[in-house]
Amino acid sequence: QVQLVESGGGLVQAGESLSLSCAASGDILTINAMGWYRQAPGEQRELVATITSGGSTNYADSVKGRFTISRDNAKSTVYLQMNSLKPEDTAVYYCNAERTFRNLRYNYWGQGTQVTVSS
Repeated sequence: QVQLVESGGGLVQAGESLSLSCAASGDILTINAMGWYRQAPGEQRELVATITSGGSTNYADSVKGRFTISRDNAKSTVYLQMNSLKPEDTAVYYCNAERTFRNLRYNYWGQGTQVTVSS
């Protein structure tokens, strides 16, 4: 099992920055990748950014150049630095961890943290 605890989020104005963090605990040695997803009201949950244990990153086109995902393996923590925020970035942001154990893949989610960007 993996537990994820998110922090950060809040209310900012367009153009400002915000940082999210997500600390993992439990069976962290079997985590392959961690990432951030978001879900706006009435919308499906969508990928924001992911990072593998080796440091490879992937971003949604909508956040490329503005968001940066990073990972501190020693602290089992993943970060999301969000710059130049836009009102359309408003959503609940969820931390995700993907773990492989005995050839089975598991996904774990944090509780979500609200990010609101006012225009």
